[in-house]
Amino acid sequence: MDFEHGITAIDTGFHRPRFDASHLIVEDGRAAFIDVGTNYSIPGLLAELETKGVRREDVDHVIVTHVHLDHAGGAGEIMRQLPNARLAVHPRGAPHMINPARLVASASSVYGAEEVQRTYGELVPVPAERVVEIRDETVIDLAGRPLRCLDTPGHARHHFSVWDARSQAFFPGDTFGLSYREFDTEKGAFILPTTTPVQFDPVALKGSIARMLLLRPQAMFLTHYSRVADVERLARDLFEQIDAMVAIAESMHGQPERHERIKEGLAALYVERALAHGCAMDEARIRELLASDIELNAQGLEIWLEHGRR
Repeated sequence: MDFEHGITAIDTGFHRPRFDASHLIVEDGRAAFIDVGTNYSIPGLLAELETKGVRREDVDHVIVTHVHLDHAGGAGEIMRQLPNARLAVHPRGAPHMINPARLVASASSVYGAEEVQRTYGELVPVPAERVVEIRDETVIDLAGRPLRCLDTPGHARHHFSVWDARSQAFFPGDTFGLSYREFDTEKGAFILPTTTPVQFDPVALKGSIARMLLLRPQAMFLTHYSRVADVERLARDLFEQIDAMVAIAESMHGQPERHERIKEGLAALYVERALAHGCAMDEARIRELLASDIELNAQGLEIWLEHGRR
């Protein structure tokens, strides 16, 4: 899907349609990808380049907001196809792009080794000399168009978000949550936070969202899934839900069958809010579409309970 200011959302084909997006920015014949999906996403990204008339040699940057595999799993493979590109990544994530063994092991601990292999394929290392570590306030130059990177922890400690002054929009990875287009209503987009294991920090996450709001963004180009506007309302929704999710987790601390209880609490929260938002789907369908997020959010909250709570 094409937007103004040379921005295109490309469905990576991960899980289901309109679940996971890569964004392509084209400026004066030069290009950058922000998040790239998995190895299986790369043919579609390269096909979009061809559609836009951009040569592979003219892609200057592959930017990954963080190294979770639905965002960066295909980074090594696409770098093999783009001879002049540099991979921009947070300093905490850079070693895992150069040597992805620990990244695979971490994902396998969450999803299982067979599922990681099936879903993401064999991760390809990126040569160290092609990796650029992005620190807070680093500016990436795309043919004279500045892409300003802000350190935005909370979902992960190795996370940054990209501010594009041209479009007055952020590419926030997962810091600004998830908004699936199936949940859109006449009230606009529906959103929920993501606490995917293993580095959820509610205080840092709210701080990162608040920092982005200081720039008064007109839109957010989410990885899950693409452009949302009405940013201040969505931010309020995120703040409310972060607090509610933390409260659910804390109320279950030390309880038997804690994981299932947290999952049920999250499901009830999301269903209630989706219905209040005017979602026309029934409760069973809402739970089905959010099932993987409910599971991962419960895991992330449990890890926070055990290791991250202050």
